[in-house]
Amino acid sequence: MKLRRTVASLLFACLASLPVIHAQAAKPMVQELASGSALLVDLNTNEVLYSSNPDMVVPIASVTKLMTAMVVLDAKLPLDQALPVTIRDAKEMQGVYSRVRIGSEISRREMLLLTLMSSENRAAASLAHHYPGGYAAFIQAMNAKARALGMSRTHYVEPTGLSERNVSSANDLVKLIRASRQYPLIQQFSTTDEKTVAFRKPNYTLGFRNTNALVRKNNWDIQLSKTGFTNAAGHCLVMSTTMKQRPVAFVVLDAFGKYTHMADANRLKKWLETGTVTPVPAAALAYKQQKQAQRQLAGQPADAAQALLETR
Repeated sequence: MKLRRTVASLLFACLASLPVIHAQAAKPMVQELASGSALLVDLNTNEVLYSSNPDMVVPIASVTKLMTAMVVLDAKLPLDQALPVTIRDAKEMQGVYSRVRIGSEISRREMLLLTLMSSENRAAASLAHHYPGGYAAFIQAMNAKARALGMSRTHYVEPTGLSERNVSSANDLVKLIRASRQYPLIQQFSTTDEKTVAFRKPNYTLGFRNTNALVRKNNWDIQLSKTGFTNAAGHCLVMSTTMKQRPVAFVVLDAFGKYTHMADANRLKKWLETGTVTPVPAAALAYKQQKQAQRQLAGQPADAAQALLETR
């Protein structure tokens, strides 16, 4: 009798534990990313598919150049007009290396291509210089466009992204992606793989490649892309692409390592399409935690960047 009670107790204990095990197994695993801020939004339904610190205001580096291109195209300037390369208005450009020679000429169309495809800073600075009203008017137009798009956490001080005072949030950059999708040239130029450009005065040619290696991958369908990097901003990537047969806006900001922003894109795509969670390298997580700690010590998530927004 005692033996039967013991067996029954053991059987009850085993059965009682089964729902707990099942519940644990059924609990979905969420993909961790190396980037300090991230946002993935379905462009058809507006459903947020992934979000991490989406309102944190941070430097955005060369993601700035999407706005630079929009302001140029909004002005409806002649795209085939030859323009000399000049950086004299952009103090951030002083001492920054480029293969492009000061004073040499290419068309405004080619400057747009280099700005978006290979993130050429001298091309972006030159586009602003040759804007009606000059460089200062161009920066004003960038901020006016941001306000018109409802990008309330965004501010620009120059057209390249070299300044850490060019700031935004992942939520605002989704708005920028949506707007950029209305410009066929931005979509075309930002996803062009590579191009050889012929300069004049003097005559020379240079080859350029897209800074986003994912545009060359067969498993990616990317309609719009822009990378960015400075020490202050970390590695950044925004895209209009397809994941799980859904059109999405993808944003990651402040990632550690030369390829971490693209690795985060692959992690998120794999997780969304298969449910598989891919680990993040320890060094990348340590960088992320360090940056978060720095912001907490500063007393607010965006510290100096938020102060800039409040005093603009």
